[in-house]
Amino acid sequence: MIMENRSKRLSEPLRWGRREKTIVAVLLSCLLLVAVGLGAFALTSGSREPADCIDLTFASTLGAAHIHACGGHAKSLCASPGASKEIADSLREACRRAGYPFE
Repeated sequence: MIMENRSKRLSEPLRWGRREKTIVAVLLSCLLLVAVGLGAFALTSGSREPADCIDLTFASTLGAAHIHACGGHAKSLCASPGASKEIADSLREACRRAGYPFE
């Protein structure tokens, strides 16, 4: 089947009609609403970490290890760390943020 005026149609740029412009405007406004909603959710959600907690992730023999302690446990961990040299700096920083002396 031979298409009539094919070369003329292919050589002209596409024209954006009213319908196409409306669709693009609706899609952009939906995208903007989703972005605003996600931003509001990110700003208002999430739990607050108590100030007296330490949270530390460090390299271990089988991958990453995690230490999370609050209150008295965190205080005793910082008072007598017994940690290896590799995590001592990270533990010292976590104890400093929580307000506990590192010994």
